[in-house]
Amino acid sequence: MSVLLEFAMFPTDRGESVSQYVSKIIDHIKNSGYPYKLTAMGTIIETDTVREALDIVAGCYDVLEPYSNRIYSSIKMDIRKGKDNRLENKIKSIEEKIGKVNK
Repeated sequence: MSVLLEFAMFPTDRGESVSQYVSKIIDHIKNSGYPYKLTAMGTIIETDTVREALDIVAGCYDVLEPYSNRIYSSIKMDIRKGKDNRLENKIKSIEEKIGKVNK
């Protein structure tokens, strides 16, 4: 099974720029051992189970909780049985049809 988790999380009470807090989350994800892609609007992570994906979200909350009284998060998941490496393969599928794309 492959679970693609796309999410964004940040404190709402720390001013206009929150990159110093978001970088703490990205470091947590980076050290999780799961493949991920950072985008300008969020992060995409691939896990084997829904539980692993939700554990990452909970861990990111735990990282931010000491710094904020209010944390915003948006979460999307694409769960598919019998597949893996979709973080890369979904892009390859598009590139096979139209050529290289920006990553």
